[in-house]
Amino acid sequence: MSDSAPAASPWTKPAMDRIAAPLRQQVIQALRSAILNFEFRPGQRLVERELIEQLQVSRTTVREALRELTSEGLVTVVPQRGAIVSTPSLEEAEDLYEIRALLESLLIERFVQRADDAQLARLVESVERFAASSAGTEDIRIVLDSKDQFYEVLVEGAGSPTLAGIVEGLQARVRLLRATSMSEPGRSDAAVAELRAVAAAAVRREPAEAARLCAQHVRNAAVNALKHLRESHGSTD
Repeated sequence: MSDSAPAASPWTKPAMDRIAAPLRQQVIQALRSAILNFEFRPGQRLVERELIEQLQVSRTTVREALRELTSEGLVTVVPQRGAIVSTPSLEEAEDLYEIRALLESLLIERFVQRADDAQLARLVESVERFAASSAGTEDIRIVLDSKDQFYEVLVEGAGSPTLAGIVEGLQARVRLLRATSMSEPGRSDAAVAELRAVAAAAVRREPAEAARLCAQHVRNAAVNALKHLRESHGSTD
């Protein structure tokens, strides 16, 4: 191994043969999951030969997977360094949060207008699962997974494939930022209270109020995440 190569990644090879999909898609999913579960850290190099050995696939398959993840914004190709796990810049993070606020407020509005009573009940249940996981573990991956379930209920009840595709693509890119925000002391309790207010407005069938509260929730999360990014970039403005 050359001096420039990082130590082998601690992630474990997934059981790709259990995934009913073509090999290329299995590799994409394996790498995507490793990034979203922080087995590959932001800024970490993704060394082709190590991925080839770990996944036991061809160089062509690994390169195709990295190209797909680059198009999703999860991987960045840096001249002289190769592929690395993406780290959003401060400007990119600001844009991502503002786009989230707009899209998610529209998503909850459609949910309130279209969801049936059972879906409304599942939304409330998803918030309480998020509350329980936030209080019951320090593993940020478990907390993030429980919040993902809240969005899964929203997407299903909104009944909009167009919105679903856009929001789901965005969620992967902001997972790191969400982890940063949720790690701030007191933020998880505040997030629970905010989501309970969103769910209560949804149950009352108040789409405009639910949308307003959802946008405010996203913007509150942005305050913490952007503060950490400014500090990491050495800026206090």
